[in-house]
Amino acid sequence: MSYQRGDVVMTRIPHTSGDRGKKRPAVIVQADPYNIKLRHFIVAEITTNLAVASDAFGFRIDISTPDGIATGLSQDSAICCLFLATVGEGVITQVIGSLSPNLLRQLDDCLKTALQIT
Repeated sequence: MSYQRGDVVMTRIPHTSGDRGKKRPAVIVQADPYNIKLRHFIVAEITTNLAVASDAFGFRIDISTPDGIATGLSQDSAICCLFLATVGEGVITQVIGSLSPNLLRQLDDCLKTALQIT
């Protein structure tokens, strides 16, 4: 299956200790040309811990807005660009939605902050 940058997916995020991790929503952040060629994807975690959105490396998704509804998330959440992971295609179980152009711009800003890119 092919994925696009901004797709909101359900996947198993590996734990930093090397353990299996838990299944959670994430957003594909990798550029589309690589999404076509590779079977591994760079993702940013999505969490219901809204405190993440209080820093520049994260932002909130309000599911009562049209942009939020398009993500397919079931509750208000935050994307955390500080915690990126590489996951294999086999651990992505489904696409549940996608980020709007507005949310993609916020994602770019957060990635720049988290990675100190100017």
